[in-house]
Amino acid sequence: MAATVVTSANFEAEVLKADKPVIVDFWASWCGPCRMLSPVIEEISETNPEIKVCSVNVDEEMELAQRFEISSIPTLLVFKGGQLTNSSLGVIPKAAILDLVK
Repeated sequence: MAATVVTSANFEAEVLKADKPVIVDFWASWCGPCRMLSPVIEEISETNPEIKVCSVNVDEEMELAQRFEISSIPTLLVFKGGQLTNSSLGVIPKAAILDLVK
């Protein structure tokens, strides 16, 4: 299952009202580290059905990037029950990403 593309219009429904933990990947197409992290994020979305994975293109969704004060990418935010519970900046290994959700 591919990551769900999130916009300002569907953020609340897809992330805040999700019935399981959500990893939100803030990225951009021109960002080298984002491209390095992308296959890892995709693998997590395909192999961990208990976690919802969403992606936000910061160039297309500047309002969301500003709302969460995203100043560097890639940035991962973890939400549980509509609340921001964890975050990570930069490229990190798959195990570290999964630890963010625990």
